[in-house]
Amino acid sequence: MDNYKGVALGVESAWPAPVPIQTAKGANKMRSILVSFLGAVLAIAGLALLAGCTKPQAQNAAPPPPEVSVIEVTPGPVTVYDEYVAQTQAPDTIEIRAQVTGLLERQAFADGARVKKGELLYLIDPRPFEAQAGQAKAGLAQAEANLVNARQNLARNGRLIAEKAVSQQDYDTAVAQERAGGALVEAQRALLRNAELNLEFATVRAPRDGFMSSSQVKPGALITAQQTMLTTLYSSDPMWVYFTISEERLLEVQKARRGADQATPFRIRLADGTEYAMPGRLDFVDAALDQKSGTLQVRISLPNPQRLLRPGLFVRVIVPAFDSPQAIRIPQQAVQELQGTKSVFVVAEGDKVESRQIMTSHRLGNEWVVASGLAAGDRVVVEGIGKLRPGAPVRPVALAAASKSAK
Repeated sequence: MDNYKGVALGVESAWPAPVPIQTAKGANKMRSILVSFLGAVLAIAGLALLAGCTKPQAQNAAPPPPEVSVIEVTPGPVTVYDEYVAQTQAPDTIEIRAQVTGLLERQAFADGARVKKGELLYLIDPRPFEAQAGQAKAGLAQAEANLVNARQNLARNGRLIAEKAVSQQDYDTAVAQERAGGALVEAQRALLRNAELNLEFATVRAPRDGFMSSSQVKPGALITAQQTMLTTLYSSDPMWVYFTISEERLLEVQKARRGADQATPFRIRLADGTEYAMPGRLDFVDAALDQKSGTLQVRISLPNPQRLLRPGLFVRVIVPAFDSPQAIRIPQQAVQELQGTKSVFVVAEGDKVESRQIMTSHRLGNEWVVASGLAAGDRVVVEGIGKLRPGAPVRPVALAAASKSAK
C-alpha cells in the first residue's frame, strides 16, 4: 500500500499546478493583440509592395499632347491702304492789294461772302484821281492844238520854200515843231491814260470767283499802293490737298494703277473720322526729292462743289498701297518676332509642330499680310504658342471650335 501510495504521490506531483481562471483570460487578450499587430504589418507590407509595383508604370505613362488652337490658311482678296497727314490748299489764293495810294472810302463786301469776278470790293476816294484825269485831258487838248498849229506852219513854209521865199532854216524849224507837237500829243495821251488807270484802280474789284476772307482795313484807313494788305480771296472748287510720301511708296502707288488711262483713286478722311464723299486724282508730284526727309511732295485735286473743304484743313489721305485677289492673312498673335525676323508655328503631318519663318508685307488691323512662307491649307497655331517646341506632338483644334467650347 505504501508502495502504491508513493506511485500515486509521484504522479500527482508530476501534474502542473492548477492555473487561475484570471491568468488564462490575460493570455487570450495578448494573443489577439499579437494577431492584430501581425495583420497590420502584413497590410502595410502589402501596400508598400503594391506601390512599388505601380510607381514605375505611372512614371512610364506619357502625358497627353497639349491642345492648341489653329487656323487653316485660306487666300482671299485683300486691299491695304496707307494713310498720310495732309493739308488742303485753294488753287487760287489771291492777296488783294491796292495799286494806288489814298483813303479807303467804302468796303463793298461782307467778310466771308462769295463774290463773282469783277464784283466791287473796295472804293478808294476817287476825287484826287478824277482831278488828275481832268488835268491830263486839258494837257492833251493843248498839245493837240499846238500840233494843229505846227502842221499849218509846216504847210505854209513848204509852199514858201518851193518859191524860195523862206530860208531852209525856217523850213527845218517848222518841220521840227510839227514833229515835237506830235510827240507832245502822244505824251499827253499817255498821261491821260495813266490818270484814267489810277481812277480805275481806285475801285478794287474781284479778280475771279471765290470766297473772301475778313477785311484787314476799315473805311477811313490810308491805303499805300502795292503795300497795304486789304484781304485774301480763295477759290473753292476744286480743292488741292498736299502731302509727302516716300519714293518707295510712290512707286507702289503708281504700280497699283488698274489701267493705263485709269488713275489711282485717292480718298480723304476728315478730322471727325468720316470719309469725304468724292474721290481725288493725282495732280502733281514734285520733280526733286527732299534730301533732308527723303520724301516727295504730292498733290491731289478734289471736287468741292458744296464747299465742305476749306483751305488750311488737316485731313488724312487714304492711298491704296497693296491690292491682291489671293493674299494670305494671319492674326498678329500667331506671329513671333525675334531680331527682325518673323516666324509662326505650323502643325505638320502627324500633328507635330514646326517653326516656319515668314515674310510680311503689310499690316491690316490686327492681321499681317504674308508675302512668303505660308501656303493654302497650312495650319497655323494661334493660341497655346508658349508651350510649344519644334517637333512636339499637339492636338490641333480649329479656332472657331475652340472659341465655342470656351464659351
